Amino acid sequence: MPRFSAAPGLALALALVPAVAHAVQPPAPAGRKQLVIISFDGTHDNRLWEKSLEMGKRTGAHFTYFLSCTFLMTKAEGGRAYQAPGQKAGRSNVGFAQSREEIQARIRYIWQAQQTGHDIGSHACGHFDGKGWSAADWKQEFAAFRMALLNAWKAGGIEGEEPEGWADFAENDIKGFRAPYLSLSDGLLPALKKAGFTYDASLVTKGPGWPSDEDGMPRFGLPLIPEGPQQRRVIGMDYNLFIRHSMGVENRKDSAVFEERTLEAYRKAFQAQYQGGRIPLQLGFHFVEMNGGAYWRALDRFLTETCSKPDVACVSYAEALPMIASEKKAAEAASQ
Repeated sequence: MPRFSAAPGLALALALVPAVAHAVQPPAPAGRKQLVIISFDGTHDNRLWEKSLEMGKRTGAHFTYFLSCTFLMTKAEGGRAYQAPGQKAGRSNVGFAQSREEIQARIRYIWQAQQTGHDIGSHACGHFDGKGWSAADWKQEFAAFRMALLNAWKAGGIEGEEPEGWADFAENDIKGFRAPYLSLSDGLLPALKKAGFTYDASLVTKGPGWPSDEDGMPRFGLPLIPEGPQQRRVIGMDYNLFIRHSMGVENRKDSAVFEERTLEAYRKAFQAQYQGGRIPLQLGFHFVEMNGGAYWRALDRFLTETCSKPDVACVSYAEALPMIASEKKAAEAASQ
């Protein structure tokens, strides 16, 4: 697979067990919209930037893109200076951009996404496991991300083409975060708050759940959803389905079978909420078409049939936040 392949991080990802969060669920008043929140991690493959933006335009969905900042620099120009906490300079678990031309295409897609209503968030830089990082370590990584985004047009060799508003976007509009490997540390939350983030999407919940509120920070969690013949629960993310279906080994032969299993799981998870409490449904993806693209095809079919339904909003995390806050306020007022 290109640069961000499942294989290099497979052993580590299998070894990491994200914390399962429990969120308090307010009552569901009549007329509540069913939120569907789709996010992508890494966001490096330019072909998939184009594909996802087309999918969003066609289905009416807005996405959150959690960007890894090493894809905004080549190793020769910028990458050698990047140093993650506890790592040697010039290292990245997901690699770097291979050329200036690659960076040019990527930043144009990022700007297009931002201008058309999608949400750009941070997935840190080099995709390292931060479970042992202090608040100062996370601060260091956040600063590296900010500088990479600010300098992206220069890194692509087209500084003169930087659009008006890019610097403000890089400085002020990156409000969401998802930790690599969904791996947390005690230093993460204080660092997020100090850096000005307004939400974290690094948790895992037993099922679809409302964001928890930890010291004033909304924290979202990808849910465990039933899947497959035995309806065993799995994190609602393509990589976890990839592990479930083929042990993380690419299997194109059974791609259609994996697609149908995945689509059925998405449909059932959605219907349980749409016909019930209407808790937001969150699903996560990567910019890698695992098992022959089974999970992206399932996503496309799911959004095509879902986003146009009555009382459904396929939104980014940034758009979901005020909608959830409004629901919470209305529920509190109704209970008084």
